Amino acid sequence: MLAKVLSGALNGIEAFPVDVEVDIAQGLPQFATVGLPEGAVRESKDRVKSAIKNSGYDFPTRRITINLAPADMKKEGTAYDLPMAIGILAAIGIVKSENIRKYVLIGELSLDGLVKPVRGTLPLAVAARHWQTEGLIVPWENAAEGAIVEALPVYGVRDLAEVVEFINGEKILSPHQCSHEQNLEALPAGCDDFSEVRGQDHVKRALEVAAAGGHNLLMIGPPGSGKTMLARRLPTILPPLNFEEALETTKIHSIIGLLPKENALLNVRPFRSPHHTISDAGLIGGGAIPRPGEVSLANNGILFLDELPEFKKNVLEMLRQPLEDGHVTIARAATTLSFPATFMLVAAMNPCKCGFLGDFNNLCTCTPHDIQRYRQRLSGPLLDRIDLQIDVPRVPHKDLADPVEGESSATIRARVEAARTIQRERLAPYGLHANAAMAARHIRKFCPLDEAGQKLLEMVVDKLGMSARSYSRILKVARTIADLAGDESIRQQYLAEAIQYRGLDRKNY
Repeated sequence: MLAKVLSGALNGIEAFPVDVEVDIAQGLPQFATVGLPEGAVRESKDRVKSAIKNSGYDFPTRRITINLAPADMKKEGTAYDLPMAIGILAAIGIVKSENIRKYVLIGELSLDGLVKPVRGTLPLAVAARHWQTEGLIVPWENAAEGAIVEALPVYGVRDLAEVVEFINGEKILSPHQCSHEQNLEALPAGCDDFSEVRGQDHVKRALEVAAAGGHNLLMIGPPGSGKTMLARRLPTILPPLNFEEALETTKIHSIIGLLPKENALLNVRPFRSPHHTISDAGLIGGGAIPRPGEVSLANNGILFLDELPEFKKNVLEMLRQPLEDGHVTIARAATTLSFPATFMLVAAMNPCKCGFLGDFNNLCTCTPHDIQRYRQRLSGPLLDRIDLQIDVPRVPHKDLADPVEGESSATIRARVEAARTIQRERLAPYGLHANAAMAARHIRKFCPLDEAGQKLLEMVVDKLGMSARSYSRILKVARTIADLAGDESIRQQYLAEAIQYRGLDRKNY
């Protein structure tokens, strides 16, 4: 007796179809799973056997062989429990075999037959649109996530018996409905706001420029000057996620299992802040079966690295590829996977090891050698990839005690969105969305300078010994400042502002 059930597996953030082939033959009782199953898949035989018995069905005492095809791709996770159980029940005639090929099934089974949620439902639903199927059967808790893809009916189920009755036509289930009318533009309730920040006007201006162009940012200042506070408010002035960005971001969080239960679709840009003890695999991604790291979880959002020099140097150097390419490629002996990693890098650091260099209220105890060694933890190539480098001094008491609130995040966000609109219209033919993504050919076309601007930039580049990458970053930032002003030309004052955001270039450094 042979039965086939359609399921799916993940390869990075994409999914591919898996045929769960169940053969029940005469012989000594045995349950064998083949097709490169990893530990959780091999252990499914005990869950499936108990779930079938406790759901009121007879488990066949024969030789059972289950093949997960294609057999040359590794299978992991517990999502094959449900298709295995349905395949066994179809092979012994309890489930109508002619109906099981109509659906894609995923789900983990508990010992009493309940269907538990699994990871990766959204990527599977996105891919299943192109398979020959009439619907997707998933755990009830995953139904809203899968229903984001409106082109495919998604049925949420609670237990094994309900699945059997539905496939046999004994019970009618309605496809789960997920409204796309959720407000992706609204800020989360109770979030931090820029109106609460006292002083630091030049830093808030730099954050606005960074948000408007999607630029990377480094803040340097003593402890307690507000670097972390400012960074955590940056998401409140970023433009809202569009549906494509939200879908891509949600897929990454879905395969990791970090998708909030109350949100089928992430509606705010992610803000990831890993600790400085993180490993290279934790930051970039990796493992025996590669999984996304923090740079991918921050996709379409912000990766905040506090105390930047405290991170391991080899970990920081691995940021070079995603900062340039917008994706991470992880190669293993058996497979090579690519994960999206388009994020804004926002970092904070002290000016020296003790943190009080240049602070008028506290004496710095570091020797020149200590200062140089501390700063040399950051390589020149990494600093070149950071567009804005800002000094964040300690806030004086008169600013802290000032009762007048500053500009709200909503006000700043409106200017950022206006600048982003200009950039999208300009860069749409090239598939880009922000000035930070411009390549050399785009810079030559969209960042022309007049004679005064050329002389100013030539003088600065020669004096500071800037690299070609720093030169390009200055032009990108100047283009963003002009967009914030609604100006088509890059005037000298915009260029001068962009230049003063390069405080750590090497001769100064």
